Amino acid sequence: MPKRVLTTESGAPVADNQNSATAGVGGPILLQDQHLLEKLARFNRERIPERVVHARGSGAYGYFEVTDDVTDYTYADFLNTVGKRTEVFLRFSTVADNLGGADAVRDPRGFAVKFYTEEGNYDLVGNNTPVFFIKDPLKFPDFIHSQKRDPFTGKQEPENVWDFWAHAPEATHQVTWLMGDRGIPASYRHMNGYGSHTYQWTNDKGEAFFVKYHFKTNQGIRSLSSEQAAEIAGKDPNSHQTDLLQAIERGVNPSWTLYVQLMPAAEAADYRFNPFDLTKVWPHKDYPLQRVGRLVLDRNPDNVFAEVEQAAFSPNNFVPGIGPSPDKMLQGRLFAYADAHRYRLGVNHTQLPVNAPKATTADNYGRDGLMATNAYGRARKNYEPNSFDGPVETGRPLAAPLAINGYTGTHEAPAHTKDDDFFQAGELYRLMSEDEKQRLVANIAGGLSQVSRDDIVEKNLAHFHAADADYGKRVEEAVRALRED
Repeated sequence: MPKRVLTTESGAPVADNQNSATAGVGGPILLQDQHLLEKLARFNRERIPERVVHARGSGAYGYFEVTDDVTDYTYADFLNTVGKRTEVFLRFSTVADNLGGADAVRDPRGFAVKFYTEEGNYDLVGNNTPVFFIKDPLKFPDFIHSQKRDPFTGKQEPENVWDFWAHAPEATHQVTWLMGDRGIPASYRHMNGYGSHTYQWTNDKGEAFFVKYHFKTNQGIRSLSSEQAAEIAGKDPNSHQTDLLQAIERGVNPSWTLYVQLMPAAEAADYRFNPFDLTKVWPHKDYPLQRVGRLVLDRNPDNVFAEVEQAAFSPNNFVPGIGPSPDKMLQGRLFAYADAHRYRLGVNHTQLPVNAPKATTADNYGRDGLMATNAYGRARKNYEPNSFDGPVETGRPLAAPLAINGYTGTHEAPAHTKDDDFFQAGELYRLMSEDEKQRLVANIAGGLSQVSRDDIVEKNLAHFHAADADYGKRVEEAVRALRED
């Protein structure tokens, strides 16, 4: 078999890949050495802008299989038949750290699933926690700034982290999750995934249901203590990536069972708290989990950069039968994610193989732009409507319409009877075993005790006292003890 010939980007054969062209033996390099210039210029541009959040990630391909009939709640095509399989790509990530950060750190984990359905790609972009720190997207840039590296010190500062939380009492619930045992998963395989937001399903009768997604790991929940995580991060910063890659290569394919909670849309207005508040969960006794299907990962990417780093997930990628809710954080993400991808990857990022539809074909009037690869026939029109058999609208909405009333302006969320920021954080604390409570308190105190300003410490302590008297008392005592040492 003849050897493959090394070529330039334009396909010309390369005569010498070991020595640059020079003006004589030992002379200066020639500007005409096209292969050298192309190679260096490409190398300079091999890294695209890093994600602002969720920069450090891993991913794998697999499938989603429907196991239970949910056609009473949604007419989404990929969910319409028990036994139906849809190809998926799942990207895991840490949130706050940079691309070179360690996997085994205390941080929420991204859990983003791309379903390559026959009606287009459906992106479900969630986390490994069912709640988040804030409930309004206007606060998101400030929140992330407080968690990222400080402009002066160049590292994450506990004072910034806890100062923001001191001014965001709604964060108490998520802080309790983050500082608890599940704050550091042992691997991506051993954690749950959640849609976190509230979405909308619509059935064939036009009936609307609000829905929350729960992906329960079939490997069981496993977490690391702070001490275990520090040791693992020092030995292998890529521990979660290593585990996922090797498990799939061995044929030990991780899986999750998808459950949903479903709320008839008419019940939302009178529910005891705002069901669209991302800092709160729906109690299972009110809306029990209903099984939908099984997600399995069985194939590693061939190229991490091309498929994991360039994977683009947008919460506004819906399919018929599934749509958004009035969740304010979700509404903000509908714009922000797609806009981030256009910045990082270009307006044609949806043409990249990992992002392009697989079970159907994208057919629209978008043209041109950087890195356009979609080739259209010479007579194809780029406007609509037209008289030349171009693609046309279906007239069928993605989801049922939402009734809207009131005046435009900046508003607090509508009042519900149990709309406080601390109740569910206290509920979560009271569910914990004594050992779990001790570890939670120690983790919080370890960070909060590093804050120098007393007013920031006192504001945070007040949040834990408001959640649960015992919770607040223990955290306060632990912080005082550490600050006195």
